Amino acid sequence: MPESEPPRTAEANTNERSLSDDLRQLAADARVLAKAEVAYQKSRAAFAGQEARRIAVLGVLAAVLVFFALMALTLGLVLALTPILTAWGATAAVVAALLVVAGICALMASGRWKRMMALLSDEDKA
Repeated sequence: MPESEPPRTAEANTNERSLSDDLRQLAADARVLAKAEVAYQKSRAAFAGQEARRIAVLGVLAAVLVFFALMALTLGLVLALTPILTAWGATAAVVAALLVVAGICALMASGRWKRMMALLSDEDKA
């Protein structure tokens, strides 16, 4: 009967490895980790870009609605100077509605900004 080889132990395995093999393995591991880090940073940048675009759109929409509110106020003031009293009520309603919508858009933009900054922060909040 042929004698079987004794099982290899971890110590025997480390004695058979060479420095060049260890360096090759280290380089391979470093490449894998670098690729993973690049992919992670790309996904963070893509997320930040998408959120920044949404924030900008909501900010512009809020600014446009405030502009229309001011135009309506101006027109309403002109109309209010006429002897018809109902022009004030119509002006107040239009201005109030546009300002409410602009406020909602501004709050949504602020909420998205805070959420994006919280997700992108590197601090562990555990």
